[in-house]
Amino acid sequence: MAADLQSKYTKLAQEYSKLRAQNQVLKKAVVDEQGSSASLKEQLKQREQSLRKVEQEMDSLSFRNQQLAKRVELLQEELAAGEVRGKRGKKAGDSPSQQGLQHQTVFDEDLQKKIEENERLHIQFFEADEQHRRQEAQLKERLEVLERDAGQHQAVVDGLTHKYMETIERLQNDRAKLEVKSQTLEREAKDCRLRTDECQQQLKRFQAELSQQLEESVSIIQEKVPFNDTKHSQFNTLNVPPHNRRHQLKARDVAGQALGLVQDLVPALLNLHTYSEQRAHIYPRDSALEPVSPLNQRFSQHLHENAAYVRPLEDGLLRLFESITEHTVTTLETTVKLKDFSDHFTSYTRFLQKILPYQLKSLDEECESPLCTSALTAKNRELQADMRRMTAAFEKLQTYISLLALPSTRPEALPRSSCSAVFTQLAACLHGLQDSVKDVSKHYSQKATLEQELPTVTQKLRTTNECILSSLGSLTNSTGKIATFFSNNLDFFTAPAGYRPRGGRAGIDPLQAEAMLQNKSRAAAYILALRKPQPETVPYSQALSNRRVLTSSTESREGLTQQVQQSQEKIARLEQEKEHWLLEAQLGRIRLEKESQRIAELEGQLSAALTGQPPPTAAQDAPAPPGQDGEEPPELGLKETTSAASLAGDEQSREQLIKTHYMARVADLTAQLQVADSKAVHFHAECRALAKRLALAEKSRETLTEELKAAAQNISRLQDELTTTKRSYEDQLSMMSDHLCSMNETLSRQREEIDTLKMGSKGNAKKNKSR
Repeated sequence: MAADLQSKYTKLAQEYSKLRAQNQVLKKAVVDEQGSSASLKEQLKQREQSLRKVEQEMDSLSFRNQQLAKRVELLQEELAAGEVRGKRGKKAGDSPSQQGLQHQTVFDEDLQKKIEENERLHIQFFEADEQHRRQEAQLKERLEVLERDAGQHQAVVDGLTHKYMETIERLQNDRAKLEVKSQTLEREAKDCRLRTDECQQQLKRFQAELSQQLEESVSIIQEKVPFNDTKHSQFNTLNVPPHNRRHQLKARDVAGQALGLVQDLVPALLNLHTYSEQRAHIYPRDSALEPVSPLNQRFSQHLHENAAYVRPLEDGLLRLFESITEHTVTTLETTVKLKDFSDHFTSYTRFLQKILPYQLKSLDEECESPLCTSALTAKNRELQADMRRMTAAFEKLQTYISLLALPSTRPEALPRSSCSAVFTQLAACLHGLQDSVKDVSKHYSQKATLEQELPTVTQKLRTTNECILSSLGSLTNSTGKIATFFSNNLDFFTAPAGYRPRGGRAGIDPLQAEAMLQNKSRAAAYILALRKPQPETVPYSQALSNRRVLTSSTESREGLTQQVQQSQEKIARLEQEKEHWLLEAQLGRIRLEKESQRIAELEGQLSAALTGQPPPTAAQDAPAPPGQDGEEPPELGLKETTSAASLAGDEQSREQLIKTHYMARVADLTAQLQVADSKAVHFHAECRALAKRLALAEKSRETLTEELKAAAQNISRLQDELTTTKRSYEDQLSMMSDHLCSMNETLSRQREEIDTLKMGSKGNAKKNKSR
C-alpha cells in the first residue's frame, strides 16, 4: 500500500512539474505577446510621426507651389507688358525683341520643369500616403488580433492555474486521507496477523483432534462394521451422497450472472442484425429511389429472421437458471436444460453460417460501386476477413458448448478428466470472439468515417452507420464481460463438484441424482419426525449456586415484604391518629372559644348582679334575682343551662367540623386526581410525539442511507470526471503549447515584415529628402 502511495505521489509530482513547465511557457508567451504589442504600438507612433513629417513636407511643397504660381503670373504679366511695349516700340530695332524672346523661352522652360516636378512630387506623396494608410490599417488589425489573443491566453492561463491549484489541494487532502487509511490498514493487518497466528494454533489443535478421531473411527469401522455397501454400485446408489450446499449456491449465483450477461448480449445481436438489414436497403442502392439488388434482398430477408434465432438463447439460459435451485444437484451430468441452450446456440451458429456468404457478397457489391474508393475497398476486405473470423469463433464456441451438454444425455461420451480442458478452451474461445468483435467494430468505424466523406452520402446512411457502431460497441462490451466472467470463474468450473456416491469414483447420472434427492428428502423428514425438543438443562454446580441465590433472595424478599407491610400499617395508623388529633385540636379550639365567651358572659352577669342592674346582654333569658319566689339560687340554674347548651353546641360543631374536614379531603383528592389525569394526558401526548419522532427518525435514517449511497456514486462519478478533465486539460495544454509555437512563428514573420516595411519607409524618406 505504501509503495502504491509513493508511486502515486511521484506521478503527481511529475505531472505537477510538467504543468509548471507548461505554465512557464504560457507566461513567457504572454510576455512575448505583450512585448510585441508594445513594439507594434511604438512602430505605430513612429509611422504617425513620419506621416506628420510628410504632411508638413506636403504643406511646404504646396506653399512653394503657390509661390511659383504667383511668380508665373507675375512673369506672364511682365511678358504681356513686354509684348505691349514691343508692339509700341518696334522702331527700336530687332535686337531687344530677340533678347525678350530668348528670356521668355528660358522662363517657359523653367516653368515647365517646375510644373512637371510638382506633378511628380504630388504623385509620389499620394502613393506614399496611400501605402502608409494601408500599412497602418493592417498593423492596427494585427495589433487588435494579437491583443485579443493575448487576453484569451492570459484568461486561459489564469483559469488553468486556478483549477490546478484546486486540483493540488484536493490531491493533498486525498493524500492525507490515504495516509490515515494506510495507517488503519496497517493496524488491521497487524490484527489479521495476530488472528492468523491464533487460527494456525487452532488448526494444529483441530488437526491433532481430527487425526485422533480418524484413528478411532478407523478402528471402530474395522471392528464393528460387518458390511460395506459402497463397494457395490447398485447398493451405493441408494446411499445419500454428501451434499455441498456452498457449491450449489455458488452454481446458482454463477448461473444468474451468466443469465444477466446473455441478456445484455441478446439486444446487441438483435440491434446489429436489424441495422444491418436496414443498411442493405439503403446502400449501395436506396430502395426508396431504385430497386435493391437480388443479393441484398435475399440478405435482408435472412436478416429479418434474426429474432427467431437470437431470442431462444436468452430463454434457454433462463430455463437453465430456473432448474438450478438450492435443493438440487448441479453437475454436468444433471444439468439437462444445458442441452436445450446448446441446441439454440447451434441454430444461431447455423444462422450466422447461412448469412455469411450473403454478407461477403454484399461487401463485394459495395466495392464494385463506382463511388467506392480504394480506401473503402481495403476496409471492405478487412471487414470480410473479420466477419469470417467472428463466424468461426461462434462455430468454435458452439462446438465446446455442445461438448459440455453431452454428459447430461450420454455420461460416457465425455470423460470427467477432459471437462477442465473443455472449459479452458471455452474461455480462450470467448477471448478470441471478443478480439474478432473488436476488430469488426474498429474497421467498421473507419469505414463509416470514409463513407461520410463521400459526396452522395445521405443522412439515413449516416444514422444507420451510427446505430451499427453503437450496437457493435455494446456487443464488444458484452463479449468482453462474458470473457472476463468466464476467466474469473474458471477455477469454479474446473473444480470437482463434490457430488458422488460414498466410496465411489464415478459421477452421478440424472436418475441417480433424482433418487438421491428423494432419499435425502425422506431421510430429512424422518429425522424431523424423530427429533423431540429436549428441556434446557444447566450444570449441577450452577444449579446449586442459583438455588442459594434464589433462597437468599427469596428470604430477603419475604423479610422486605413484611417490613413494607408493617411500615404501611404503621403509616396508615399514624395517618388515622393524625386525623383524630387534628379533629381534637379543632374541637379544643372551639371549646376554648366557647368557654372564653361563656366566662365573659358570666363575668358580665356577675358584675351586673353585684351592682343590682340587669345584665347587658340576654336580659330576657336571665334568671330572677336570688331570694324571690322561693326559686333556686341563680348560680345553680346558670350552670345547668350553660352545660346543656354547651353539649348541644359541641355535637353540632363536631359534626360540622367532620363534614368540613371530609369535604376538604374530597377536594384535595379531586385536585390530586385532576393533576394525575393531566399528567397521564401529558405523558400520553409525549408518547405519541416520541412515536412520531421515532417514525421520522426511521424515515430520516432511510433517506440518509439513500443519500449516502448517492454520495458514494457521486464520488465515483466525480473521480471519473476528474480523470477525464485531467486528460482534457493535458490535451488542451498540449494544443495550447502547439498554438503558442505557431503564434511565435507568426509573430517572428510579422516582425520580419515590419522590419522590411521600416527599411522601405526609411528608403522612401531618404529619396524624398534627396529630391
